[in-house]
Amino acid sequence: MPAQRRMFGVLTSALMVSAVVGSALVGLSGCGAKSGDAASAAAAASAPPPSVGVITVAPQLVGLATELPGRLEATRIAQVRARAAGILEKRAFREGSDVKAGQLLFQIDAAPYRAQLQSAQAAQARAEANREQAGAQAERYKPLLEANAISKQDYVNAVASFKQADADVASARAAVTTAQINLGYASVTAPISGRIGRALVTEGALVGQGEATQLAVVQQIDPMYVNFTQSTTEVLRLRKAIEAGKLQRSGAADAATVQVVLEDGSVYGAPGKLLFSDLTVDATSGQITLRAEVPNPGGLLLPGTYVRVRLQQAQASDAVLLPQQAVTRSPLGDSVMVVAADGKFGPRSVKIGGAQANQWIVLDGLKAGEQVMVDGFQKLRGQTMVTPVPWQPAASGASAAPAASAASSPAK
Repeated sequence: MPAQRRMFGVLTSALMVSAVVGSALVGLSGCGAKSGDAASAAAAASAPPPSVGVITVAPQLVGLATELPGRLEATRIAQVRARAAGILEKRAFREGSDVKAGQLLFQIDAAPYRAQLQSAQAAQARAEANREQAGAQAERYKPLLEANAISKQDYVNAVASFKQADADVASARAAVTTAQINLGYASVTAPISGRIGRALVTEGALVGQGEATQLAVVQQIDPMYVNFTQSTTEVLRLRKAIEAGKLQRSGAADAATVQVVLEDGSVYGAPGKLLFSDLTVDATSGQITLRAEVPNPGGLLLPGTYVRVRLQQAQASDAVLLPQQAVTRSPLGDSVMVVAADGKFGPRSVKIGGAQANQWIVLDGLKAGEQVMVDGFQKLRGQTMVTPVPWQPAASGASAAPAASAASSPAK
């Protein structure tokens, strides 16, 4: 029994020693963790602020452009129709080619009209002969009347016959002119210069019988019209801004620069000019119709094509152009990140007036000389200070990267 008590005391002492040693080890490990966190925080505090790309605000004169849907239309459209009845003998043009005004397009059988002209000319010759005879008789009767050799009635009849013969000559001349016109209609010519489409009839067809048969269509496509519409709300907003002095007119009083954006997104090379804006508003859509004229010497633009019309109606004198990635857009408004001279940064609300290429047009909210952050937003977490550096576009940065890596590589 005393031996068991001695054994229990030994075990108790060993357990107490183990507990004391464990507590000491735990205390040492806790102190190590606290010292590690403090070291990490100190290292983070001593690290330099991250670099971010910025652009220095420089207000400038910027044109405010609006893109509107439009449709191309030929400036002149002429329907080629058969004005003489007959059999179509030949087609004298190539479909889809350019034709000149007065150029022969179709030939209708002219034999009947040629015969009618000859008959009218013969009738005119007969009428002229009758007039000559009547005139000579009236001249002979005049001295006889003065000598009382004939009655006055005979002289009056002779003069009346001459006047009737003269009227017959005028009628015969008109018939000849009509026959010449009908003969001319047998040769169908282009009414205007332009591009002709496909032929609507073929050789051997009977045309012009009872109605003027349509044979083809000629369209003048240089220059071209582009018709588009703009909402009255936008028009009134621009006019009020111009009257208030916030914006300036683009060019003359009613002038505006027009650019056509094609279906593939490319901009047509030749700019156009605004011709007119409709004086009335469409009651169903609330839109104003506008028309512009665009040169088309190469025939690239085709009638009926849907395009986008970029219309510059006003200019902002103190606008700022920023890359689109620098602006944060949300339902609550637009904002940018402004970096102060001491490296502190913060958001700033701005007013966007539209887009130009890949840039936003900022109308209000920024001052000249301020720095706007363009890239490096992912480095802002947990930071209060940044180091602004001039922003370089991606293209120039990509081209500079290979050169920098080549310069940093060791020489062999």
